[in-house]
Amino acid sequence: MPTAKNDIKKQLADHVLANKESYYRLAYSYVRNADDALDIVQESISKALSSIASLKESHYIKTWFYRIVINTSLDLLRKQKKLVLVEEETLCSLNLGDVDAYQDIDLQEALEALPPNYRNIVILKYFEDLKIEEIAEILNVNVNTVKTRLYKSLKVLRIKIEEV
Repeated sequence: MPTAKNDIKKQLADHVLANKESYYRLAYSYVRNADDALDIVQESISKALSSIASLKESHYIKTWFYRIVINTSLDLLRKQKKLVLVEEETLCSLNLGDVDAYQDIDLQEALEALPPNYRNIVILKYFEDLKIEEIAEILNVNVNTVKTRLYKSLKVLRIKIEEV
C-alpha cells in the first residue's frame, strides 16, 4: 500500500520531469553555464528528495522547487566567487576560434546590470511565466514588493535598451 510520502515523491518526480526545461533555464539564467545549470537541477532534485518532509502540502511543489533551484544556484555562485578568475589574455590564448552566438545580447546585458532581487523577479515573471503571487511566495516577499520591483526593473531595462 503506497504511503503519503511516496505519493508526494511521485508528484515531485512527475512535476520535475514535466518542467525540467523551465528549471534548467532558471538555473542557466543564474550561472550562464550549461554544465553548471545541469548540476544545479540535479542537486536541487537531490535536496528536494532529502527534504520532502518539509513540504506540507503537495500543491506547493512548484513554488517550493523553484525556491530550491534558486537557492542552489545562488550557493554555486557564492562558491564560484571564491575561485580565482583567469585573466582575459590567458583565455584568449586558449580560444579555439569558436564564437558563441548570442541572441538579444543587449537584453542579456541589461538584465545582468539589474540588482539580483530585481533580476530574479523579471526572470521568474517573463522567462518562467510565473504569476506575481507565485513569485512572492518563491522569493518570500510581499506581493506589493514584487509589483514595485517589477515596475522599477522594467523602467530600468527600458532606459538601458533605449540607450543602445
